[in-house]
Amino acid sequence: MRDASYEFLKKLLSTPGPSGYEGAAAGVWREEAEQFAEVRGDRMGNSFATLNTGGSPRVMLAGHIDEIGVMVTHIDDQGLLRFTGVGGWDPQVLVGQRIRLQTKNGEVMGVIGKKAIHVMEAEERKKVSEIKSLWIDIGAKDGDEAKGMVRVGDVGVLDQDLIELPNGRIASRSVDNRMGAFVVLEALRLLSEEENVNAEVVAVACVQEEIGLYGARGAAFGLDPDAAIAVDVTHATDTPGVSKDQNGDHALGSGPVIKRASNLSPVVSEGIIATAESENIAYTLEADSRSTGTDADAIQFTRAGIATSVISCPNRYMHSPNEVVDIQDVENVARLIAAYIKTLDTDTDFVR
Repeated sequence: MRDASYEFLKKLLSTPGPSGYEGAAAGVWREEAEQFAEVRGDRMGNSFATLNTGGSPRVMLAGHIDEIGVMVTHIDDQGLLRFTGVGGWDPQVLVGQRIRLQTKNGEVMGVIGKKAIHVMEAEERKKVSEIKSLWIDIGAKDGDEAKGMVRVGDVGVLDQDLIELPNGRIASRSVDNRMGAFVVLEALRLLSEEENVNAEVVAVACVQEEIGLYGARGAAFGLDPDAAIAVDVTHATDTPGVSKDQNGDHALGSGPVIKRASNLSPVVSEGIIATAESENIAYTLEADSRSTGTDADAIQFTRAGIATSVISCPNRYMHSPNEVVDIQDVENVARLIAAYIKTLDTDTDFVR
């Protein structure tokens, strides 16, 4: 991956943007996109970068830019904050984490507290943590001071900086799915350097995926594309306890994961597979007999239906503070998308 793209990815991953409050991350994405595309936003907060306006077919590339986080629900008299999850958390990974709360007066740091094991009863020690039994400590001396620092409804993310691991791997929060938002823009950048691109290509950094696929639904309705590719992460199955029988064989470094599912377009999926083989890009296949759990589920039934497919990147430790991906996989997803788009022309027919 070129240095400038890698620096953009790192900046995007480090910028807070939980579902419904993606503005800061969207700003980073739009600033990058303005270097080679027409950029705009919408009322939901989705970000659009368009290349080759007026071309045909029109293709939507969707990667959601939101991440899971927390939201303050109550401030007690001691100045401790009760909270709920924004998106799906395993509460066990929250215990002891540092939190970056986003407030109207700037960022406030805090730590997630839990009753220490030394003062637990024997039965308590056997129970798993629940969010309702946790709190955020921002160091306030009482409730009044805390209320001067944060408000109910303020959101936060875990304070976990990106770290570089051996063999071209990184660990960070928000990989699900800033990685996808990065990939669709990187694919657009690659296409901007090519000649004879027939399609109008719109990369979209979608909001609110983690709470209901809401951003992609509105974006797809407004764009009305002929086809779409949703980019997300999928479970890497080269870790203990993850069943390859149920989830497929997707190791870090094995390349893009192309989804075949009952609610996806075989026209698009087979075109992507053929492109991967012609470009000698290693890939694996993932199957789903129902919906995909990605933005594709919202896109594909918008309006009269949109020919939609999904390409994913293997990801370890999903919905945790340290999601792990292989940078070469991330780059190859973008390369595959760009190569597939180049095969499209005005005669491409997505009708089944």
